[in-house]
Amino acid sequence: MKKTIALTHPKLKPARLVDSIKHDIKKYLNRERRKTLPAGMDYWTFDCRFGASEDTAVEIYTSEINKHIDAAVAQELPGFYVEILARACNHAPRPNAAVEEQD
Repeated sequence: MKKTIALTHPKLKPARLVDSIKHDIKKYLNRERRKTLPAGMDYWTFDCRFGASEDTAVEIYTSEINKHIDAAVAQELPGFYVEILARACNHAPRPNAAVEEQD
């Protein structure tokens, strides 16, 4: 998802619009997590960027998206850019896994 989202709407109150935006992002994340993983992969991870525009967007964690949306509303920005790209990954083996198997 690469999207520029407006924080103004002629008919909706800002609080309801923000709730709708957050819900759409959550729905997108859940939809991506339900997709079947490629062979040999364990889980989906997301590369996220957020900013006032595409040029000023910085990398953030998925868990910080709502905080950044709230900050954009507090700064009274007319809109913001959000980019969420799904990527399949493998868990790294735990360093103590070899020791636990020997016991």
